[in-house]
Amino acid sequence: MLPAPLPVTLLTGFLGAGKTTLLNRALADPALAGAAVLINEVGAVAIDHHLVRDVRGDAIVLGSGCVCCTIAGDLVRALAELRAQLDRGELPPIDRVVLETTGLADPTGALATLVQHPLLARAYRPHAVVTVVDGLAGDAILARHREAQVQVALADRVIVAKADLIDDAGRAAVTDAVRARNRAAPLHWLTLDGEVAADWFAAAPVVADDGRPLAAWLKAATARPVLGSTPSAHGEVVTEVAWFAEPLRMGPLALWLSLMTQMHGGALLRVKGLVAVIGEDAPVVIHTVGHVVYPARQLAAWPDDDRRTRLVFIARGLSATTLRALLVNLGETLGQPLVDG
Repeated sequence: MLPAPLPVTLLTGFLGAGKTTLLNRALADPALAGAAVLINEVGAVAIDHHLVRDVRGDAIVLGSGCVCCTIAGDLVRALAELRAQLDRGELPPIDRVVLETTGLADPTGALATLVQHPLLARAYRPHAVVTVVDGLAGDAILARHREAQVQVALADRVIVAKADLIDDAGRAAVTDAVRARNRAAPLHWLTLDGEVAADWFAAAPVVADDGRPLAAWLKAATARPVLGSTPSAHGEVVTEVAWFAEPLRMGPLALWLSLMTQMHGGALLRVKGLVAVIGEDAPVVIHTVGHVVYPARQLAAWPDDDRRTRLVFIARGLSATTLRALLVNLGETLGQPLVDG
């Protein structure tokens, strides 16, 4: 019998945001004693690795450089070797993997590798994306850098570091900058002496067995307006929601999602939601990241009283008008009109 896939948490954030500080302190928590750590480091001197090693000696350094360019090589080898060493009993048992990416990394590359590689897809499973934002400069960084925008847009949780160094106005500015790109991810504040909660590394709502966290995420994502921000040269993050009143057929929906992720995967960052399927009593969870469509999975029951299909689309580089037109096309493909939430 094959061992259960190990959950992988991606720890991401722009250069200097405070990822390594968060990771060092998180690994000092006994709740994460069973974690293996993989670190991507740009440059010949892996400074972050040495900092982490002071706490945990089993960290693995990937020397691939920019993660978004070469992660599919070094990450595959590192994770495959980690699994092999565990199977041979050469390492103590672990219960999760934390992958710290470079500050310039687009998380979609690592997520695609975990889902699409035939070996890794059996040995590991995506668990959550945790994004660290610099409390002092996060709003300015998010206004200028595509990588930072994507990291926040894909986050299941956002940790604002250096929170003790900013005043109320600074907190409001960072909050607005994050919420303009991610309506629903829980926002946590990390101070110099503050504790790191182990549940910051818990399962993302979209992969949790209990559907209630996903229902809560969808409620937040569909209820809050996107706060205004100045578009960058590459376009800003936009969010749209598709609601359908009647149960759907999964075949046409799956085909449409596959086509859209292939055509617009570079801009269509993430799709997730609950689908009411014809003939089924429980909903199906839909989840895509970039060009990758995750396997659909059915929950044991509806997590709340709302039995309608709701799908949240998060994109960057598509206008709100274009994204809305795609959703109208989805309704036409399914033979159902979009309805108001």
